[in-house]
Amino acid sequence: MVILIDDARWPAHDRLWAHLVSDRSLQELHDFAASNGIPRRGFDRDHYDVPEEAHARLVAAGAEHVDGHELVRRLIASGLRITARERRGR
Repeated sequence: MVILIDDARWPAHDRLWAHLVSDRSLQELHDFAASNGIPRRGFDRDHYDVPEEAHARLVAAGAEHVDGHELVRRLIASGLRITARERRGR
């Protein structure tokens, strides 16, 4: 199992957010998120948005910390990436 998390750099709702992804399967991602208290409403097609305050806890639980470029590269390589075009429905 390889769950990846990047730096919390994206502002929203008065906090910073990171992305949590799997480089193998969405089921693996959902299982990891559920077992670590991340609500399903945080899932956005190919990743979970997780608040900065959960970052260290998720790394301690086994998520591998990578930079944003590495996270996207590995998500694309996994075949799980949803492109911006796909998000827009085109």
